[in-house]
Amino acid sequence: MAAVALLRPACPKAEIYPGLRAKPPVPCRAPEDRNRPPPPIDRAMDEEYDVIVLGTGLKECILSGLLSVDGLKVLHMDRNDYYGGDSTSLNLNQLWKRFRGEDKPPAHLGASRDYNVDMVPKFMMANGTLVRTLIHTDVTKYLSFKAVDGSYVFSKGKIHKVPATDMEALKSPLMGLFEKRRARNFFIYVQDYDEADPKTHQGLDLTTMTTRELIAKYGLSDDTVDFIGHALALHRDDRYLNEPAIDTVKRMKLYAESLARFQGGSPYIYPLYGLGELPQGFARLSAVYGGTYMLNKPDCKVEFDMEGKVCGVTSEGETAKCKKVVCDPSYLPNKVRKIGKVARAIAIMSHPIANTNDSHSVQIILPQKQLGRKSDMYVFGCSYTHNVAPKGKFIAFVSTEAETDHPESELKPGIDLLGQVDELFFDIYDRYEPVNEPSLDNCFVSTSYDATTHFETTVTDVLNMYTLITGKTVDLSVDLSAASAAEEY
Repeated sequence: MAAVALLRPACPKAEIYPGLRAKPPVPCRAPEDRNRPPPPIDRAMDEEYDVIVLGTGLKECILSGLLSVDGLKVLHMDRNDYYGGDSTSLNLNQLWKRFRGEDKPPAHLGASRDYNVDMVPKFMMANGTLVRTLIHTDVTKYLSFKAVDGSYVFSKGKIHKVPATDMEALKSPLMGLFEKRRARNFFIYVQDYDEADPKTHQGLDLTTMTTRELIAKYGLSDDTVDFIGHALALHRDDRYLNEPAIDTVKRMKLYAESLARFQGGSPYIYPLYGLGELPQGFARLSAVYGGTYMLNKPDCKVEFDMEGKVCGVTSEGETAKCKKVVCDPSYLPNKVRKIGKVARAIAIMSHPIANTNDSHSVQIILPQKQLGRKSDMYVFGCSYTHNVAPKGKFIAFVSTEAETDHPESELKPGIDLLGQVDELFFDIYDRYEPVNEPSLDNCFVSTSYDATTHFETTVTDVLNMYTLITGKTVDLSVDLSAASAAEEY
């Protein structure tokens, strides 16, 4: 599978999609340097900043980069001594220490430095908002990507490929012959729909009509509705059926456009060396535009004035003054509320996931109805082909919105799809959302990462926060068409 460089070549001899304009290759870092962030800039705490950003998770790093590009004076701090926060990637020793409390994993798993295991595993829609943000900010010059091999859905106890071509759709066992005809008519309507052209609406107002009402016009079965809503529109539960149909139609169009972008087996791409590269890329962007970074700053305490507005951040007895604070929920626990929790399993394997055509990178969606649950379950698979594990090793994640306190049993339907595993780790973490009013205290808190295996909800939160902070919207009408022609080096 070819590597995808949206703006620049990847390492020498990689097959790539060259991107939007020619750039000199950036020297490739050695594998042992992949977790080494750009050096923090040494600057005293006694300055005043427009914005102080706390935490170097992906959301905070994107905002830090966007605000720095806008010309704001930004200080970015983290209590940890590494970049990425909750969305970092760990080598094998770090993974072992986190989940087993030991520094020495077994030798048969290979070298620690060859692992880059994501703590928030997600793929990127090829035409989605994160890719548009990467191109808009030029952060793509720090990253290289590969297309993801396949996208699958779990239905009636079996794994089925989400059709990527007309021929695959015709042969797919997901629908019978007559159902395929009805579904085809619906897909044609969605494909031709243009929000700005009433002629394509066929007299339907999708801003008031629910998804359930729209689908009913085409007589589709419950199983087909399940497939469309969860495997194509990527809804997390069935609430969308009673919401305006325009959102589902837009999601389906994004899926189709992303699928066509690189003409692979899925609509997704994924960065070489894992997602830990993303926050580091945006951190570099911020630094280029004058952002200041301070890692390993313990006990970051947000300070408020007499009116309850933020006025600075104190760490180690020093206070940096500021007008606004951006942070993840862990820095302002009194301004967030718990909204759920995510259960997750991480598996190291020596083979691809069964029934996925030996795919080295794959997503499998298990819709809620298939499991008798309230929300979907997701399987995310990647491997040495994305430089996240040693040769011959595969990494799989199973995640869902937790409905019990027992992740081992709750995740069993997804884990059963993996086959034999070399090692298996379980994790469960709480999800939070802000409850404060930013206009009153100038604190802008991100929402915790959800269980989905794509970035659309993540970037939506970032863009909404950016608008709250600046009063502006990010122009994501970038040229996506140029990154298509393959070339070998």
